[in-house]
Amino acid sequence: MTESPRRILLADDHALVRRGVRLILDSEPDLTVVAEAGDGAEAVSVARTVPLDLAILDIAMPRMTGLQAARELSRAQPDLRILMLTMYDNEQYFFEALKAGASGYVLKSVADRDLVDACRAAMRDEPFIYPGAENTLIRKYLDHVAQGRPLPDKAITNREEEILKLVAEGHSSKEIGELLVISAKTVERHRANLLQKLGLRDRVELTRYAIRTGLIEP
Repeated sequence: MTESPRRILLADDHALVRRGVRLILDSEPDLTVVAEAGDGAEAVSVARTVPLDLAILDIAMPRMTGLQAARELSRAQPDLRILMLTMYDNEQYFFEALKAGASGYVLKSVADRDLVDACRAAMRDEPFIYPGAENTLIRKYLDHVAQGRPLPDKAITNREEEILKLVAEGHSSKEIGELLVISAKTVERHRANLLQKLGLRDRVELTRYAIRTGLIEP
């Protein structure tokens, strides 16, 4: 049986942009735009009433920006995938988008090339990094090495990494405490810190993070 197309909300304050993007998406058999919004507040409102799989949000919108809408949507609907669509090839926006809960960042200038792939990656729960951002990250790494500067610290401490690995492997707080010779209460505190630092919500997301970073095998 053929799977139903993924239901998409498209939010941009320019009707012409929405029309062009909609043409790209609706031409794909596995994707369909079921709702549109002209700003972030309208996008959040529409998402409350229309069943959706994916929201594509312009970053710069009136009333509520795409980043603000992404934060609101990711809190209210954790299963909803989010992509940012923007004219800004800006590294800071890219990282802000990821922090806001988006799984990808697509430039309007190359939407005809990248958007469909980004949608499919989001639905597979995979991040989409546009080529410019990838090059920036690599260039920053090479600059650090060339100048003999230390690389940025890891997001989490070694102890937190130990606990993350054990949580992802399915151990309870009591079991982790016994393995690391610390109290279950201390384990819970580390776990709460991990969720806050990494911007994750629960054990499932911690496990996905552990797989992505190679701490455990899928």
